[in-house]
Amino acid sequence: MKYKFSSVTPEIQKLADKSLEGYRINPELYMQYDVKRGLRDLDGNGVVAGLTNISTIKVLDTGDGMPNHGDGKLYYRGIDVEDIVSGFIKEKRFGFEETVYLLLFGSMPSEHELTEFKQILSDFRSLPTTFTRDVIMKAPSDNMMNTLAKSVLALYSYDDDANNISVQNVMRQCIELITLFPVLAVYGYNAYKYYNCGGSLFFHDPDPNLSIAENLLYMLRPDKKYTELEARILDLALVLHAEHGGGNNSTFTVHVVSSSGTDTYSAIAAALGSLKGPKHGGANIKVAMMFDDMKANIKNWTDEDEVRNYLKKLLHKEAFDHAGLIYGMGHAVYSQSDPRAKVFKGFVEKLSAEKGKEEEFALYSLVEKLAPEVIAGERRIFKGVCANVDFYSGFVYRMLGIPDELFTPIFAVSRIAGWSAHRIEELINSNKIIRPAYKAISPMHEYTDMENRMD
Repeated sequence: MKYKFSSVTPEIQKLADKSLEGYRINPELYMQYDVKRGLRDLDGNGVVAGLTNISTIKVLDTGDGMPNHGDGKLYYRGIDVEDIVSGFIKEKRFGFEETVYLLLFGSMPSEHELTEFKQILSDFRSLPTTFTRDVIMKAPSDNMMNTLAKSVLALYSYDDDANNISVQNVMRQCIELITLFPVLAVYGYNAYKYYNCGGSLFFHDPDPNLSIAENLLYMLRPDKKYTELEARILDLALVLHAEHGGGNNSTFTVHVVSSSGTDTYSAIAAALGSLKGPKHGGANIKVAMMFDDMKANIKNWTDEDEVRNYLKKLLHKEAFDHAGLIYGMGHAVYSQSDPRAKVFKGFVEKLSAEKGKEEEFALYSLVEKLAPEVIAGERRIFKGVCANVDFYSGFVYRMLGIPDELFTPIFAVSRIAGWSAHRIEELINSNKIIRPAYKAISPMHEYTDMENRMD
Protein backbone atom coordinates (compact mmCIF):
# COMPACT_ATOMS: atom_id res chain seq x y z
CA MET A 1 0.00 0.00 0.00
CA LYS A 2 1.36 3.42 -0.95
CA TYR A 3 2.17 5.57 2.06
CA LYS A 4 0.37 8.88 2.18
CA PHE A 5 0.72 11.82 4.55
CA SER A 6 -2.32 12.35 6.76
CA SER A 7 -4.78 15.13 6.02
CA VAL A 8 -5.12 18.34 8.02
CA THR A 9 -6.44 17.47 11.49
CA PRO A 10 -8.59 19.77 13.64
CA GLU A 11 -5.54 20.38 15.83
CA ILE A 12 -3.44 21.49 12.85
CA GLN A 13 -6.32 23.65 11.59
CA LYS A 14 -6.50 25.35 14.99
CA LEU A 15 -2.77 26.08 14.96
CA ALA A 16 -2.96 27.40 11.42
CA ASP A 17 -5.84 29.73 12.35
CA LYS A 18 -3.87 30.96 15.35
CA SER A 19 -0.90 31.79 13.16
CA LEU A 20 -2.79 34.01 10.74
CA GLU A 21 -2.78 37.11 12.91
CA GLY A 22 1.00 37.00 13.14
CA TYR A 23 1.56 36.79 9.37
CA ARG A 24 -0.76 39.32 7.81
CA ILE A 25 0.83 42.59 6.68
CA ASN A 26 -1.17 45.74 6.02
CA PRO A 27 -0.85 46.42 2.24
CA GLU A 28 -0.54 50.16 2.93
CA LEU A 29 2.80 49.55 4.63
CA TYR A 30 4.35 48.55 1.30
CA MET A 31 3.61 52.05 0.02
CA GLN A 32 4.69 53.70 3.28
CA TYR A 33 8.12 52.05 3.23
CA ASP A 34 8.44 52.21 -0.59
CA VAL A 35 8.75 48.44 -0.86
CA LYS A 36 8.59 47.14 -4.43
CA ARG A 37 6.21 44.18 -4.05
CA GLY A 38 7.35 41.32 -6.21
CA LEU A 39 10.47 43.43 -6.89
CA ARG A 40 8.40 45.48 -9.33
CA ASP A 41 7.21 49.10 -9.37
CA LEU A 42 3.63 50.22 -10.05
CA ASP A 43 4.24 50.14 -13.81
CA GLY A 44 5.31 46.52 -13.58
CA ASN A 45 8.98 47.27 -14.23
CA GLY A 46 11.36 44.97 -12.40
CA VAL A 47 13.85 46.30 -9.89
CA VAL A 48 17.32 45.97 -11.44
CA ALA A 49 19.05 43.19 -9.48
CA GLY A 50 21.88 42.28 -11.83
CA LEU A 51 23.42 42.43 -15.28
CA THR A 52 23.21 39.79 -18.00
CA ASN A 53 24.52 39.04 -21.48
CA ILE A 54 22.06 36.21 -22.12
CA SER A 55 18.95 37.97 -23.39
CA THR A 56 17.25 41.34 -23.70
CA ILE A 57 13.57 42.12 -23.20
CA LYS A 58 12.40 45.53 -24.28
CA VAL A 59 9.42 47.55 -25.42
CA LEU A 60 9.87 49.71 -28.51
CA ASP A 61 9.44 53.47 -28.13
CA THR A 62 6.42 54.65 -30.09
CA GLY A 63 7.32 58.32 -29.76
CA ASP A 64 3.98 59.13 -28.13
CA GLY A 65 5.56 59.92 -24.76
CA MET A 66 3.96 56.92 -23.10
CA PRO A 67 6.41 54.46 -21.47
CA ASN A 68 6.03 50.72 -22.13
CA HIS A 69 3.48 51.42 -24.86
CA GLY A 70 5.12 49.90 -27.96
CA ASP A 71 5.52 46.39 -29.28
CA GLY A 72 7.61 43.97 -27.27
CA LYS A 73 10.94 42.63 -28.51
CA LEU A 74 13.05 39.70 -27.32
CA TYR A 75 16.70 39.18 -28.17
CA TYR A 76 18.81 36.08 -27.53
CA ARG A 77 22.45 37.14 -27.16
CA GLY A 78 21.59 40.36 -29.00
CA ILE A 79 19.80 38.66 -31.92
CA ASP A 80 16.09 39.32 -32.47
CA VAL A 81 14.23 36.08 -31.74
CA GLU A 82 11.88 36.83 -34.63
CA ASP A 83 14.88 36.84 -36.99
CA ILE A 84 16.16 33.61 -35.43
CA VAL A 85 12.84 31.88 -36.02
CA SER A 86 12.58 33.35 -39.52
CA GLY A 87 15.94 31.80 -40.39
CA PHE A 88 14.86 28.37 -39.20
CA ILE A 89 11.63 28.60 -41.18
CA LYS A 90 13.32 29.84 -44.34
CA GLU A 91 15.84 26.99 -44.34
CA LYS A 92 13.30 24.41 -43.08
CA ARG A 93 15.41 23.11 -40.23
CA PHE A 94 14.84 22.36 -36.57
CA GLY A 95 16.28 25.20 -34.51
CA PHE A 96 16.14 24.37 -30.81
CA GLU A 97 19.63 22.83 -30.75
CA GLU A 98 21.03 25.95 -32.42
CA THR A 99 19.19 28.10 -29.89
CA VAL A 100 20.74 26.14 -27.02
CA TYR A 101 24.18 26.64 -28.58
CA LEU A 102 23.54 30.38 -28.99
CA LEU A 103 22.45 30.81 -25.38
CA LEU A 104 25.32 28.75 -23.93
CA PHE A 105 28.16 30.09 -26.09
CA GLY A 106 27.05 33.53 -27.24
CA SER A 107 26.92 33.08 -31.02
CA MET A 108 25.09 31.07 -33.65
CA PRO A 109 27.03 27.90 -34.54
CA SER A 110 28.67 27.21 -37.87
CA GLU A 111 27.57 24.06 -39.69
CA HIS A 112 30.58 22.17 -38.31
CA GLU A 113 30.05 23.46 -34.76
CA LEU A 114 26.37 22.51 -34.88
CA THR A 115 27.16 18.98 -36.11
CA GLU A 116 29.68 18.54 -33.29
CA PHE A 117 27.25 19.91 -30.70
CA LYS A 118 24.40 17.67 -31.84
CA GLN A 119 26.72 14.69 -31.51
CA ILE A 120 27.57 15.69 -27.93
CA LEU A 121 23.86 16.02 -27.13
CA SER A 122 23.20 12.61 -28.64
CA ASP A 123 26.08 11.00 -26.71
CA PHE A 124 24.70 12.32 -23.38
CA ARG A 125 21.11 11.24 -24.03
CA SER A 126 21.28 7.87 -22.24
CA LEU A 127 20.20 7.60 -18.61
CA PRO A 128 22.51 5.85 -16.14
CA THR A 129 22.16 2.08 -15.90
CA THR A 130 19.12 1.05 -13.77
CA PHE A 131 18.03 4.73 -13.36
CA THR A 132 14.65 4.09 -14.99
CA ARG A 133 13.98 1.13 -12.68
CA ASP A 134 15.43 2.60 -9.47
CA VAL A 135 14.22 6.21 -9.74
CA ILE A 136 11.54 6.79 -12.37
CA MET A 137 9.54 3.62 -11.68
CA LYS A 138 9.57 4.11 -7.89
CA ALA A 139 6.70 6.05 -6.26
CA PRO A 140 5.62 7.92 -9.42
CA SER A 141 3.98 11.27 -8.68
CA ASP A 142 0.81 12.64 -10.25
CA ASN A 143 2.71 15.89 -10.89
CA MET A 144 5.35 15.61 -13.57
CA MET A 145 7.25 18.68 -12.39
CA ASN A 146 7.85 16.98 -9.05
CA THR A 147 8.84 13.84 -10.93
CA LEU A 148 11.29 15.86 -12.99
CA ALA A 149 12.75 17.53 -9.89
CA LYS A 150 13.09 14.16 -8.15
CA SER A 151 14.93 12.75 -11.14
CA VAL A 152 17.27 15.74 -11.35
CA LEU A 153 18.18 15.46 -7.67
CA ALA A 154 18.67 11.70 -8.05
CA LEU A 155 21.14 12.28 -10.90
CA TYR A 156 23.40 13.98 -8.34
CA SER A 157 24.07 10.53 -6.85
CA TYR A 158 25.21 9.22 -10.24
CA ASP A 159 27.70 12.05 -10.80
CA ASP A 160 31.22 11.38 -9.47
CA ASP A 161 32.02 15.10 -9.62
CA ALA A 162 28.65 16.51 -8.60
CA ASN A 163 29.90 19.32 -6.32
CA ASN A 164 32.54 20.69 -8.67
CA ILE A 165 31.34 24.15 -9.79
CA SER A 166 34.13 24.92 -12.22
CA VAL A 167 32.82 26.32 -15.50
CA GLN A 168 34.00 23.23 -17.38
CA ASN A 169 32.21 20.82 -15.07
CA VAL A 170 29.03 22.89 -14.80
CA MET A 171 28.92 23.14 -18.60
CA ARG A 172 29.17 19.35 -18.79
CA GLN A 173 26.37 18.92 -16.24
CA CYS A 174 24.12 21.45 -17.95
CA ILE A 175 24.52 19.88 -21.39
CA GLU A 176 23.72 16.48 -19.91
CA LEU A 177 20.58 17.82 -18.22
CA ILE A 178 19.46 19.69 -21.36
CA THR A 179 19.55 16.52 -23.43
CA LEU A 180 18.11 14.29 -20.67
CA PHE A 181 15.13 16.47 -19.74
CA PRO A 182 12.88 15.18 -22.57
CA VAL A 183 13.67 11.57 -21.60
CA LEU A 184 13.02 12.21 -17.89
CA ALA A 185 9.73 14.00 -18.59
CA VAL A 186 8.29 11.39 -20.98
CA TYR A 187 9.49 8.36 -18.99
CA GLY A 188 8.13 9.87 -15.77
CA TYR A 189 4.74 10.40 -17.40
CA ASN A 190 4.64 6.86 -18.81
CA ALA A 191 5.44 5.39 -15.39
CA TYR A 192 2.70 7.47 -13.77
CA LYS A 193 0.11 6.43 -16.36
CA TYR A 194 1.02 2.76 -15.96
CA TYR A 195 0.83 2.65 -12.16
CA ASN A 196 -2.00 5.11 -11.53
CA CYS A 197 -4.21 5.09 -14.61
CA GLY A 198 -3.85 1.56 -15.97
CA GLY A 199 -2.10 2.64 -19.15
CA SER A 200 0.26 0.43 -21.11
CA LEU A 201 3.92 0.70 -20.17
CA PHE A 202 6.46 1.53 -22.88
CA PHE A 203 9.81 3.31 -22.95
CA HIS A 204 11.09 4.23 -26.41
CA ASP A 205 14.82 4.91 -26.46
CA PRO A 206 15.47 8.30 -28.08
CA ASP A 207 16.59 8.16 -31.70
CA PRO A 208 20.10 9.68 -32.07
CA ASN A 209 19.22 10.91 -35.55
CA LEU A 210 16.23 13.00 -34.44
CA SER A 211 16.03 16.52 -33.04
CA ILE A 212 14.92 17.15 -29.46
CA ALA A 213 11.44 18.17 -30.65
CA GLU A 214 11.12 15.08 -32.85
CA ASN A 215 12.31 12.83 -30.05
CA LEU A 216 9.71 14.22 -27.67
CA LEU A 217 6.91 13.11 -29.98
CA TYR A 218 8.75 9.89 -30.92
CA MET A 219 9.15 8.81 -27.27
CA LEU A 220 5.68 9.95 -26.19
CA ARG A 221 3.58 8.20 -28.82
CA PRO A 222 3.09 4.41 -28.75
CA ASP A 223 3.54 4.18 -32.52
CA LYS A 224 6.43 6.72 -32.56
CA LYS A 225 4.76 8.56 -35.46
CA TYR A 226 4.30 12.31 -36.01
CA THR A 227 3.92 14.73 -38.91
CA GLU A 228 6.58 17.20 -40.01
CA LEU A 229 4.31 20.15 -39.12
CA GLU A 230 3.75 18.76 -35.61
CA ALA A 231 7.49 18.42 -34.98
CA ARG A 232 8.29 21.84 -36.43
CA ILE A 233 5.68 23.61 -34.30
CA LEU A 234 6.91 21.84 -31.16
CA ASP A 235 10.47 22.86 -32.10
CA LEU A 236 9.25 26.45 -32.50
CA ALA A 237 7.64 26.31 -29.05
CA LEU A 238 10.94 25.13 -27.56
CA VAL A 239 12.83 27.97 -29.26
CA LEU A 240 10.38 30.62 -28.04
CA HIS A 241 10.34 29.34 -24.44
CA ALA A 242 14.11 28.80 -24.12
CA GLU A 243 15.00 32.08 -22.42
CA HIS A 244 13.34 35.23 -21.15
CA GLY A 245 15.74 37.37 -19.16
CA GLY A 246 17.31 37.00 -15.74
CA GLY A 247 14.33 38.40 -13.86
CA ASN A 248 11.64 35.81 -14.56
CA ASN A 249 10.87 33.82 -11.44
CA SER A 250 12.58 30.53 -12.25
CA THR A 251 15.68 32.08 -13.83
CA PHE A 252 16.09 34.48 -10.92
CA THR A 253 15.81 31.43 -8.69
CA VAL A 254 18.77 29.93 -10.57
CA HIS A 255 20.77 33.11 -9.94
CA VAL A 256 19.85 33.21 -6.25
CA VAL A 257 20.59 29.55 -5.59
CA SER A 258 23.74 29.51 -7.73
CA SER A 259 25.11 32.54 -5.85
CA SER A 260 25.27 30.36 -2.72
CA GLY A 261 27.80 28.08 -4.42
CA THR A 262 25.57 25.03 -4.46
CA ASP A 263 25.68 22.21 -7.03
CA THR A 264 24.02 22.25 -10.46
CA TYR A 265 21.39 19.63 -9.61
CA SER A 266 20.15 21.60 -6.60
CA ALA A 267 20.01 24.83 -8.61
CA ILE A 268 18.01 23.27 -11.46
CA ALA A 269 15.67 21.46 -9.06
CA ALA A 270 14.97 24.82 -7.38
CA ALA A 271 14.15 26.35 -10.77
CA LEU A 272 11.75 23.49 -11.47
CA GLY A 273 9.96 24.21 -8.21
CA SER A 274 9.50 27.81 -9.30
CA LEU A 275 8.35 26.96 -12.82
CA LYS A 276 5.76 24.55 -11.46
CA GLY A 277 3.70 27.43 -10.06
CA PRO A 278 0.49 28.41 -11.90
CA LYS A 279 1.64 32.06 -11.98
CA HIS A 280 4.72 31.02 -13.97
CA GLY A 281 5.15 27.84 -16.04
CA GLY A 282 1.83 26.35 -14.99
CA ALA A 283 -0.08 29.16 -16.68
CA ASN A 284 -0.47 27.28 -19.97
CA ILE A 285 -2.48 24.55 -18.23
CA LYS A 286 -4.69 27.21 -16.66
CA VAL A 287 -5.33 28.76 -20.09
CA ALA A 288 -6.35 25.40 -21.55
CA MET A 289 -8.64 24.65 -18.60
CA MET A 290 -10.15 28.15 -18.77
CA PHE A 291 -11.02 27.59 -22.43
CA ASP A 292 -12.54 24.20 -21.57
CA ASP A 293 -14.88 26.01 -19.19
CA MET A 294 -15.49 28.77 -21.71
CA LYS A 295 -16.48 26.34 -24.47
CA ALA A 296 -18.85 24.56 -22.09
CA ASN A 297 -20.59 27.78 -21.03
CA ILE A 298 -20.69 29.89 -24.20
CA LYS A 299 -23.36 28.78 -26.67
CA ASN A 300 -22.14 30.78 -29.66
CA TRP A 301 -18.34 31.01 -29.85
CA THR A 302 -18.55 33.77 -32.47
CA ASP A 303 -20.90 36.03 -30.48
CA GLU A 304 -18.71 38.90 -29.24
CA ASP A 305 -21.19 40.01 -26.58
CA GLU A 306 -21.48 36.50 -25.14
CA VAL A 307 -17.69 36.06 -25.07
CA ARG A 308 -17.25 39.53 -23.58
CA ASN A 309 -19.75 38.77 -20.80
CA TYR A 310 -17.90 35.56 -19.95
CA LEU A 311 -14.61 37.46 -19.70
CA LYS A 312 -16.25 39.94 -17.34
CA LYS A 313 -17.44 37.05 -15.20
CA LEU A 314 -13.86 35.79 -15.03
CA LEU A 315 -12.68 39.15 -13.74
CA HIS A 316 -15.54 39.31 -11.24
CA LYS A 317 -14.66 35.84 -9.92
CA GLU A 318 -17.94 34.43 -11.19
CA ALA A 319 -16.56 31.88 -13.67
CA PHE A 320 -13.97 29.10 -13.99
CA ASP A 321 -11.73 29.00 -10.88
CA HIS A 322 -13.06 32.25 -9.34
CA ALA A 323 -9.54 33.69 -9.20
CA GLY A 324 -10.47 36.90 -11.01
CA LEU A 325 -7.95 36.30 -13.81
CA ILE A 326 -8.03 35.90 -17.57
CA TYR A 327 -5.17 33.46 -17.93
CA GLY A 328 -2.70 34.02 -20.76
CA MET A 329 -3.38 37.77 -20.86
CA GLY A 330 -0.86 40.26 -19.54
CA HIS A 331 2.87 40.29 -18.93
CA ALA A 332 5.25 41.99 -16.51
CA VAL A 333 7.09 43.78 -19.36
CA TYR A 334 5.11 43.55 -22.60
CA SER A 335 2.00 45.68 -22.99
CA GLN A 336 1.08 45.93 -26.68
CA SER A 337 2.47 42.59 -27.87
CA ASP A 338 4.52 39.61 -26.72
CA PRO A 339 6.86 38.81 -29.65
CA ARG A 340 6.75 35.11 -28.79
CA ALA A 341 2.95 34.99 -29.01
CA LYS A 342 3.04 37.01 -32.23
CA VAL A 343 5.45 34.55 -33.89
CA PHE A 344 3.61 31.54 -32.53
CA LYS A 345 0.12 32.54 -33.64
CA GLY A 346 0.62 32.03 -37.38
CA PHE A 347 1.84 28.48 -36.85
CA VAL A 348 -0.97 27.75 -34.42
CA GLU A 349 -3.42 28.67 -37.17
CA LYS A 350 -1.71 26.26 -39.60
CA LEU A 351 -1.82 23.43 -37.07
CA SER A 352 -5.48 24.13 -36.25
CA ALA A 353 -6.29 23.75 -39.97
CA GLU A 354 -4.43 20.39 -40.10
CA LYS A 355 -6.26 19.17 -37.00
CA GLY A 356 -9.72 20.49 -37.91
CA LYS A 357 -9.73 22.95 -34.99
CA GLU A 358 -10.44 26.16 -36.92
CA GLU A 359 -13.48 27.08 -34.80
CA GLU A 360 -11.48 26.71 -31.61
CA PHE A 361 -8.66 28.83 -33.03
CA ALA A 362 -11.22 31.50 -33.94
CA LEU A 363 -12.41 31.52 -30.32
CA TYR A 364 -8.84 31.99 -29.08
CA SER A 365 -8.38 34.87 -31.53
CA LEU A 366 -11.61 36.49 -30.41
CA VAL A 367 -10.63 36.29 -26.74
CA GLU A 368 -7.22 37.74 -27.59
CA LYS A 369 -9.01 40.64 -29.27
CA LEU A 370 -11.64 41.29 -26.57
CA ALA A 371 -9.74 40.61 -23.35
CA PRO A 372 -7.59 43.81 -23.36
CA GLU A 373 -10.65 46.05 -23.72
CA VAL A 374 -12.55 44.11 -21.02
CA ILE A 375 -9.62 44.29 -18.60
CA ALA A 376 -9.14 48.01 -19.30
CA GLY A 377 -12.83 48.62 -18.59
CA GLU A 378 -12.99 46.57 -15.40
CA ARG A 379 -9.60 47.14 -13.78
CA ARG A 380 -7.33 50.03 -12.94
CA ILE A 381 -4.21 49.21 -14.97
CA PHE A 382 -1.05 51.21 -15.49
CA LYS A 383 -0.15 49.82 -18.92
CA GLY A 384 -1.65 47.88 -21.80
CA VAL A 385 -2.48 44.17 -21.76
CA CYS A 386 -1.65 41.64 -24.44
CA ALA A 387 -1.67 37.89 -24.96
CA ASN A 388 1.49 36.23 -23.70
CA VAL A 389 3.17 33.08 -25.04
CA ASP A 390 1.19 30.85 -22.66
CA PHE A 391 -2.07 31.95 -24.27
CA TYR A 392 -1.57 29.70 -27.30
CA SER A 393 0.93 27.09 -26.08
CA GLY A 394 -1.62 24.96 -24.20
CA PHE A 395 -3.88 24.90 -27.28
CA VAL A 396 -0.91 23.76 -29.39
CA TYR A 397 0.05 21.00 -26.96
CA ARG A 398 -3.55 19.75 -26.90
CA MET A 399 -3.57 19.60 -30.71
CA LEU A 400 -0.29 17.68 -30.60
CA GLY A 401 -1.89 15.11 -28.30
CA ILE A 402 0.45 16.03 -25.46
CA PRO A 403 -1.20 15.28 -22.10
CA ASP A 404 -1.92 18.21 -19.78
CA GLU A 405 0.46 16.75 -17.20
CA LEU A 406 3.39 17.40 -19.56
CA PHE A 407 2.59 21.02 -20.48
CA THR A 408 4.85 22.56 -17.84
CA PRO A 409 7.59 19.90 -18.11
CA ILE A 410 7.87 20.73 -21.83
CA PHE A 411 8.32 24.37 -20.79
CA ALA A 412 11.15 23.11 -18.57
CA VAL A 413 12.63 21.06 -21.43
CA SER A 414 13.00 24.36 -23.25
CA ARG A 415 13.81 26.78 -20.41
CA ILE A 416 16.68 24.71 -19.00
CA ALA A 417 18.69 26.15 -21.90
CA GLY A 418 18.30 29.63 -20.42
CA TRP A 419 18.71 28.39 -16.84
CA SER A 420 22.02 26.77 -17.77
CA ALA A 421 23.35 29.94 -19.40
CA HIS A 422 22.34 32.05 -16.39
CA ARG A 423 23.87 29.61 -13.90
CA ILE A 424 27.21 29.77 -15.69
CA GLU A 425 26.95 33.56 -15.94
CA GLU A 426 26.27 33.82 -12.20
CA LEU A 427 29.19 31.56 -11.28
CA ILE A 428 31.61 33.49 -13.52
CA ASN A 429 30.62 37.02 -12.52
CA SER A 430 29.32 36.96 -8.97
CA ASN A 431 31.32 36.64 -5.80
CA LYS A 432 28.50 37.64 -3.49
CA ILE A 433 25.51 35.68 -2.32
CA ILE A 434 22.22 37.29 -3.38
CA ARG A 435 20.56 38.60 -0.25
CA PRO A 436 17.93 41.35 -0.54
CA ALA A 437 16.62 43.05 2.59
CA TYR A 438 13.19 42.77 4.21
CA LYS A 439 11.89 45.57 6.42
CA ALA A 440 10.88 44.25 9.85
CA ILE A 441 7.57 45.73 11.04
CA SER A 442 6.69 43.47 13.98
CA PRO A 443 6.23 45.32 17.29
CA MET A 444 8.72 44.48 20.03
CA HIS A 445 7.58 42.40 23.04
CA GLU A 446 9.14 41.58 26.37
CA TYR A 447 9.87 37.90 27.02
CA THR A 448 7.41 36.39 29.52
CA ASP A 449 8.26 33.42 31.77
CA MET A 450 6.14 30.31 31.33
CA GLU A 451 4.48 30.65 34.73
CA ASN A 452 3.22 34.11 33.85
CA ARG A 453 1.78 33.30 30.41
CA MET A 454 -2.00 33.27 30.08
CA ASP A 455 -3.84 30.47 28.22
